[in-house]
Amino acid sequence: MRLIAPALLGMWPLLAASAADLEQARKLHSHTDYEESLKLLAPMEPKDSAVYELIGQNYYGLGDYKKAAENFEKARAGDPGKSDYEMWLGRAFGRRAETSSPFTAPAHASKARQHFEKAVELNPANQEALSDLFEYYLEAPGFLGGGLDKAAKVSDQIAAIDPVEGHVTQARLAEKKKAFDTAEHHLRMAAQMAPQQVGRLIDLAKFLANRGRYQESERSFRKAEKIAPNSPKLIYARADLYIQQGRNLKTAEQLLKLYLQAQLTPDDPPRAEAEKLLRKASGG
Repeated sequence: MRLIAPALLGMWPLLAASAADLEQARKLHSHTDYEESLKLLAPMEPKDSAVYELIGQNYYGLGDYKKAAENFEKARAGDPGKSDYEMWLGRAFGRRAETSSPFTAPAHASKARQHFEKAVELNPANQEALSDLFEYYLEAPGFLGGGLDKAAKVSDQIAAIDPVEGHVTQARLAEKKKAFDTAEHHLRMAAQMAPQQVGRLIDLAKFLANRGRYQESERSFRKAEKIAPNSPKLIYARADLYIQQGRNLKTAEQLLKLYLQAQLTPDDPPRAEAEKLLRKASGG
């Protein structure tokens, strides 16, 4: 015991320094300073699952989905029962599927589905994993394991945890089936049940605009602005919608310039995507 105690005391400054560096790396990641966060994480030894997860999230934010997946695999190896690691692996393989060749995309997509399913199996209350699995089932073709019946079952699981989000997923399903009145009903229910959630008003505004109901869409956007006037999510969504529909392009350009000056988080669309949209809006 007399030998162990001094050893532990000697290690304490190193452990404290690592904890401080990890906390600072998390802070940098939360401000989308991914490269600076990686610089702090790289020299840490030994690396545990939490460090590998954050390294993976940084690479994910940088768009290097292969390195992201490699580090999420290492995080899972250290703690194979954690749902979030499976979820992040699913996201990384999903993005690899979206950005790879037609020859490799199906294999990556199948891995994404398997990881999302495992994440939900490990923790049926993991709402983010449920949302990811719902999106996969909703959008993927049947030969890759997608399907509206599967999506409907996950929607029911989501509704049991979060009734508001349940209405949103029901709206997505109804829209896929071209049951537009039903979709609108669910979106309006979600907005009424969560009047301070900007995302619900954005969902409604997008739906109305896609149905050609531009004035109603703008009213929904204005309601969202009153709740969160400087929300990057709102600014980006509005600009993206205008550009997709080829209208209000000058306004879209102004919104994107404002977005690029905002303090973003990893949950916001990357600056690179906003820069692409800005070039499109300005005819570049």
